[in-house]
Amino acid sequence: MKQETIVQQALVETPRFVLRPLRSSDVGLLALYAADKRVAEMTTTIPHPLPPGAAEALVARAQKPERSEHVWAMDASDHGGAELMGVIALEQMSRNQAEIAYWVAPAMWNTGLASEAVKAMVKANPLKNDTMFASVFQDNPQSARVLTNARFDYLGDAEAFSVARGAKVPTWTYLRKFG
Repeated sequence: MKQETIVQQALVETPRFVLRPLRSSDVGLLALYAADKRVAEMTTTIPHPLPPGAAEALVARAQKPERSEHVWAMDASDHGGAELMGVIALEQMSRNQAEIAYWVAPAMWNTGLASEAVKAMVKANPLKNDTMFASVFQDNPQSARVLTNARFDYLGDAEAFSVARGAKVPTWTYLRKFG
């Protein structure tokens, strides 16, 4: 019998769901949602089509004790909802900074889940960062609204490579300072 890795990572509660560490049972829904071209093309790192084993690899990386990226599942199972509706992550950077990234399953778009998750993550600030950064593709203004609603300030334009699109994509970059 294989035992599940227990990740030491803060739980973050919201009124509709909890942000919790990824676990092996998330692989099926992670693969289903991340394989959706609409999700993949709004991220820098998810390839499309999603290769076999990609969801398993994400969970394995998220469970490593020496990880720099901390990933949480948006889990509403205690509130009568889905066990995984999306993910939110903090990539630890130098000088006590982190980059926040998130995606929500298409069936849950326009429900406020991303806004609720980002606001909860900012309020909890589980890595005790001084600053959080974020960037969104310029053809995703909904995601930009999520950040401005969480009091991120616009920093400037840039570009990032999207694996799913196979191209550089214009981005808007945001910053949230603490203290």
